Amino acid sequence: MTISAGVVHDLPDDLKSVLKSDADMLAAWEDITPLARNEWICWILDAKKGDTRARRIERTQHDLLNGKRRPCCWPGCKHR
Repeated sequence: MTISAGVVHDLPDDLKSVLKSDADMLAAWEDITPLARNEWICWILDAKKGDTRARRIERTQHDLLNGKRRPCCWPGCKHR
């Protein structure tokens, strides 16, 4: 199964696992732009602790399923 990544960032394995396990989240993920996917990935990768990263993945799932297309209150990926 191929899952789209971001513009600059590759899809991390932990996020990929969640996307594979939730068809609705995967559909929402594939519906957003590559730049938006990049923002979610960068926001997740920016977490300094494992528990923060896990919470961000959970929030990504929740937000995507509720129609949000980008992380809230995120200044944006500095890598693009």
